[in-house]
Amino acid sequence: MSPFRWILSILQADTQADRVVPPTGHTVRLTLFSAAAMAFLAVFALALSMATGRLAVRWGDELARSSTIRISAPAAQMDAQTEAALRVLSTTPGIKSARALTDEEQQELLAPWFGNGVSLAALPVPQLIEVVEEGDGYDPNGLRLRLQAEVPGATLDDHSQWRKPLIRAAISLRRLGTLSLLLIGGTMAAMITLAATAALAANAQVIRVLRLVGATDVYIAGAFVRRFTLRALAGGVIGTLAGMVAILLLPGAQTEGGFLTGLGFQGWQWVLPLVIPPLGAVVAYFATRAAAMRTLRGLR
Repeated sequence: MSPFRWILSILQADTQADRVVPPTGHTVRLTLFSAAAMAFLAVFALALSMATGRLAVRWGDELARSSTIRISAPAAQMDAQTEAALRVLSTTPGIKSARALTDEEQQELLAPWFGNGVSLAALPVPQLIEVVEEGDGYDPNGLRLRLQAEVPGATLDDHSQWRKPLIRAAISLRRLGTLSLLLIGGTMAAMITLAATAALAANAQVIRVLRLVGATDVYIAGAFVRRFTLRALAGGVIGTLAGMVAILLLPGAQTEGGFLTGLGFQGWQWVLPLVIPPLGAVVAYFATRAAAMRTLRGLR
């Protein structure tokens, strides 16, 4: 059956077949609630995956295009070694700019650990030089050799040790998001299977009468499949819209807040949650069909 005919068969009303399925009762509430709850959670799992990817890309790009040189030398030699390092950097291909951080900037870096009133004169703080790359970047090994020869107290940190953990963390969190979506789909299928089985068992007498008048198991199962698929679709729409509204009400992305204020969708990503209700309906279709055929075989 083509997807178009399948959708049409689900949406097309069949008054006679619909009488087989109870229009109200605990199975209706269970199906709607489970579909809505799973869709709501799926929206947040998807938003977490998207936010994690954006954060890793932003941090990775920022760290990839910048480096830091740390100069540890006696106070009398600090200025001379800083100037020597800046001269080396100015003649290194692939470096766009290099500048020594001021005392105020280094105080701001230390403030989260030592407070705003920290004095650099009282601490053996190295001089930091910010390096910004351009084009394909520079050769870190070659630059380390030059610094080692001309600036003995200089140490190059190209942030590679920071980028690799970020990439690994992003991959792990994306896998966790995918696993969460699979678990949500599996839980939804289990709940709908239980609801469909209960509805079939409660209508065992009606099913026997239908068989006596010539109704086939495919016809009876189709009635349950259609009803439960539509209920799952309705619950999925409700849960998805509620999840999107909740995501929309979260604080916007801020540099100070980092990850916690960037949990959401951006641009075209707002289209992705709209796929959740149809996917939920597909899960409900196959779960209900399997449960219906299995239960009908047991009622013979």
